[in-house]
Amino acid sequence: MPTLIEHAPPVVVQSSSWPAIVPPRGALSDESFVSAAGHFTRRLPSEVHDALVDFGDAAPQAGAIIVRGVPIGELPDTPDSPTAPVVKSLATEFVLLAVARRLGQPVGYRPEHGGDLVQNLVPTKDTALRQVSTSSGVDLMFHTEAAFHPHRPRYLLLLCLRGDPKAITTLSSIFELLPLLPEEVVDTLFQPRFRTAVDESYLHGNRNVLGAPMPVLRGDRQRPQLVFDAELMTGTDRDADAAIRALSAAIDAHHTGVALEAGDLLIVDNDVAVHGRSSYQPRWDGRDRWIQRSMTVADLGPSAAERRHRVITTCFGA
Repeated sequence: MPTLIEHAPPVVVQSSSWPAIVPPRGALSDESFVSAAGHFTRRLPSEVHDALVDFGDAAPQAGAIIVRGVPIGELPDTPDSPTAPVVKSLATEFVLLAVARRLGQPVGYRPEHGGDLVQNLVPTKDTALRQVSTSSGVDLMFHTEAAFHPHRPRYLLLLCLRGDPKAITTLSSIFELLPLLPEEVVDTLFQPRFRTAVDESYLHGNRNVLGAPMPVLRGDRQRPQLVFDAELMTGTDRDADAAIRALSAAIDAHHTGVALEAGDLLIVDNDVAVHGRSSYQPRWDGRDRWIQRSMTVADLGPSAAERRHRVITTCFGA
């Protein structure tokens, strides 16, 4: 176990001045619902709105912010699975999509819970030991969300409806990692010498394949963008494999974490920070951890040929 080096924590935005949240009638998947959420952005608390503007302009050192005090209202029992019917107000979904619209365009991915724009992440018994969002019995390894995807999200939004103090969401920012890496490792990471397999949830029984060679780092040499997956990424040669191992070791030694509580909204810049989660023990009593997730892209245009409305339909595997 490496010695943990102190990592910058996510910027915390406190707010208790939320207006009344009255979602429009209609289904969450209706474009009119997303449009109304976009209009609601002008009514976000000023400190939240301004923090989102600043975050969109330039990610902070940790690559993430936490908005605290998001109203969640009355909740039913935690659902048994992400796709189980839930009877509740759509207020949290509406707020989540409003924040998503302030940062970009919310999208779903068809293999992820049917492409829902807002997904319920809850522990399930049959996935407890797998590297998926519904696991609980294993540490979720550090990764860029959908690192393998040509239309991966720019921002990841995680709104906690029910927390678990043992479930630590972990983060590691390339801004923090870069000074820890030898120059020759950084040089290698900027070269297209890495391939990434597809997450099992996107395969639908197809045989996994490695994507085309790509760099791990790109853009500005001093504040680069990062794409990484500790489980699925591999180098195309010995030096590239060594560079990936060096990066992975730096992440293991230099990350931060937070146990999300009810009303916490964690927003991660998916180009800057990788994330994971510690293992925890669900009670299976209707009060287990419940996170709502939404993802945004900067622009809907690039995915037009592989998207139906807001659901990206790219197929993977062989």
